[in-house]
Amino acid sequence: MGSRIRGVAVVAVVLVVGAFFGSALSQWWTTPLPGEAAGLPFLPVLDGQRVRVEVLNGGGRLGMAAAATDSLRDRGFDVVNYGNASEPADSTIVLSRAGDVAWARAVAGALGVPTVRIEPDESRYLDVSVILGSEWEPDLVPSLPEPSEPGRWDPRTWFKRPGAPRDANLANPG
Repeated sequence: MGSRIRGVAVVAVVLVVGAFFGSALSQWWTTPLPGEAAGLPFLPVLDGQRVRVEVLNGGGRLGMAAAATDSLRDRGFDVVNYGNASEPADSTIVLSRAGDVAWARAVAGALGVPTVRIEPDESRYLDVSVILGSEWEPDLVPSLPEPSEPGRWDPRTWFKRPGAPRDANLANPG
């Protein structure tokens, strides 16, 4: 009985010491800024100001404005409004509303859009409008391929009966 208590005490001490060292080491690790983790440029401000962007879906596919909004926010842009455009659009266009074409070009570059136009509109409290056309496709994050065979950490393989096919073993667990 005494050796069992000593064993539990040793495990507890090892866990506490490990947590302490893990906490100490984590102070030197830096958390990547949004966009850095995916290898994207981080553009929180241009010319000392945040770029306020509006994203409108003119492409007719559900979720396009939300996908573009996520992409721009991951790159540090301040998307203040997103929704549907009043008219359908065949091609995507970025409109400079505040007259600073550099901001519009930065937004266009982040979305992979070649067309930028200057259409100042002081009635809107934003710098850039994006009207997504039907051709726009969001950046897709590559997914990892599914393993063809279960790895050694697949619990289904731990309880496999000898001589039984794997699928039969899963169907008849008894």
